[in-house]
Amino acid sequence: MYVKGVGPARAKMLEAKGLSVVEDLLYYPPFRYEDRSNVKTIAQLAPGEMATVIAEVRSARLSGLRRKNLGLFEAGFSDASRATLLGKWFHGGYLTSVIEPGQRVALYGKVELDSYTGELSMLHPEFEILSAEDGEGDAALHTGRIVPVHEAAGKVTARVFRGLLHRVLEALEPVPDPLPGDIVRRMKFPDLWSAIRHLHFPPPEADLRLLNAFRSPAQTRLIFEEFFWLQCGLSLKRQRARGAAGIAFELNGRVRERIKQMLPFKPTAAQKRVLAEIARDMASPHPMNRLLQGDVGSGKTLVAAEAAVIALENHCQVAVLAPTEILAAQHYLYLRKLFEKLGYVTVLLTGSMTAREKAQFKKLLAEGLVHVAVGTHALLEEDVGFKRLGLAVVDEQHRFGVMQRLRFIRKGVQPDVLVMTATPIPRTLALTLYGDLDTSVIDELPPGRKPIITRHVTEDRIEQVYSFLQREVQAGRQAYVVYPVIEESETQAMKAAQQMHRHLSETVFPGFRVGLLHGRLPADEKEKVMESFKQGETQILVSTTVIEVGVDVPNATVMVIEQAERFGLAQMHQLRGRVGRGAAQSYCVLVTGKLNEAGRERIRTLVESNDGFHIAEMDLKLRGPGEFFGTRQSGLPAMRIANILRDQEILELARREAAAFLAHPPSEEALRQATDYLRGHWQRRYGLVTVG
Repeated sequence: MYVKGVGPARAKMLEAKGLSVVEDLLYYPPFRYEDRSNVKTIAQLAPGEMATVIAEVRSARLSGLRRKNLGLFEAGFSDASRATLLGKWFHGGYLTSVIEPGQRVALYGKVELDSYTGELSMLHPEFEILSAEDGEGDAALHTGRIVPVHEAAGKVTARVFRGLLHRVLEALEPVPDPLPGDIVRRMKFPDLWSAIRHLHFPPPEADLRLLNAFRSPAQTRLIFEEFFWLQCGLSLKRQRARGAAGIAFELNGRVRERIKQMLPFKPTAAQKRVLAEIARDMASPHPMNRLLQGDVGSGKTLVAAEAAVIALENHCQVAVLAPTEILAAQHYLYLRKLFEKLGYVTVLLTGSMTAREKAQFKKLLAEGLVHVAVGTHALLEEDVGFKRLGLAVVDEQHRFGVMQRLRFIRKGVQPDVLVMTATPIPRTLALTLYGDLDTSVIDELPPGRKPIITRHVTEDRIEQVYSFLQREVQAGRQAYVVYPVIEESETQAMKAAQQMHRHLSETVFPGFRVGLLHGRLPADEKEKVMESFKQGETQILVSTTVIEVGVDVPNATVMVIEQAERFGLAQMHQLRGRVGRGAAQSYCVLVTGKLNEAGRERIRTLVESNDGFHIAEMDLKLRGPGEFFGTRQSGLPAMRIANILRDQEILELARREAAAFLAHPPSEEALRQATDYLRGHWQRRYGLVTVG
């Protein structure tokens, strides 16, 4: 459909916001609503009221502190009533090129008496410049009603969005309602077309508080619907996966004996319980799709190794996919040590290997001479083939795109899949993100581990931190000093780490052996640095966040995180988990500069809690679902109206309704229509169509 007012330039701006077709526009919700129904002339205004006026700009100037554009911007307005109104914006330097004399402007705000001049004024009013083309009808979209405020897309302002949406809604015929009729009736939901219209242009009697809480009848229906289809899709996908033919692994005495032979220590009760769940899945004739969650240091890799033995003893190969070279190398070294006792061949494949090494590796793998392949994205390359892949293990799943996971799994004929994560995922989010997977949780740390003591120190007291670190190292312990990746620039982080390494090794700790690790080091160099630290030759390791996961040095007891305010909560918890792996008391020191309120909250959470699930909940609350994983590749469904945090109870309701609908559909026809709708919308809406 052609939308009047959307030329090539605007179309590009809208597309950058993910709005490519009319349907995207219809489901692009306002982020807030304003009651601009109280429209008055300036002469009718009274101090203390919230009101809207439409007036002309008579004067505009920046006064006060010009430095850094922090000055006071003042504009004088008048209308047909000949009265005047003063608009004031502190830190308003940016408005000098926005508000200019001669413009018609809609102003909305609280009316006050100016303490200096005694005239009527508005401090920081919301404003919209009404273009010359705006007729009375158009102006009525922006004032005199409850007005939706959409987030701008480039130069497509909230006012432009209102015009576009109004034209689209006027031109379109009502769309059919895909939500099952009995659910709509039972929940007393409005029909889909009314809900979409009321989302963008609420009726005069709408409750502003409900609108801004996203709980109006129209919003509730649209949120429910989004979750309902997502949960239906995940359930059907899960059913399909469970019905597919997979490998029924045999669990006999020899398999159990071989697992016992391999184990370096007695597993915890939680590890035993989780292995039993995995073994039950692997013995079934359908493919396993299981998520293994466990806090840092809980022993997930050992459980994955036990599962691997089941596959290996059934003459299948195992592949382990890790997101970074350093983590792949850690897994490789750990698994090789475990498996060589049993005579299995374990190899490592990463992007930095030579073409010759890769070719040799791929040949051995295809011939079945390699039993366990550990690697990074290099394992996903087209020409990597297995003789018989039986178990695919994906570590830190959220770092991979969903389609990458699918490509990996297709290397075998319906292999069993074990997805691992050390990022504890709050239950609500897990239901949405991994609703197609069965979940196992290792909720217990190996015996003898002491809780890590976490302290917060401001950077002006760094000398005390160094003194403490020195005492620990002199007592025979080791320490990490970590620097953040600043603004996603590994190069800058590397430079900061290199600079600090020089400072610490030459000035602060000239008597200690200080190592340096960062993402730009070649793989063999990284391995040397880590090996030296593991062997205790390096006493202090200066690093960027490449040591976030997978590094296991029991003698390391101190983790100093510099510029801790730059890190997310979950990431700091991961880093903290690099210490506390031995019997000695371990410490994590968070060094920060000046903190804002959110920063203080993050640091306080970490100092007070060692519970990964609590920390993940807080991280989700503080940063929101979009940023929680730091990447849109995570497979986190791109919700349009629903918000996983705000709408938890609606998500639970939709999940129950979806399960009931699929278990007992009102009719075969209703189920067929729902399945057809999902097929048409699943890929475009959630991007998860055939993944599993």
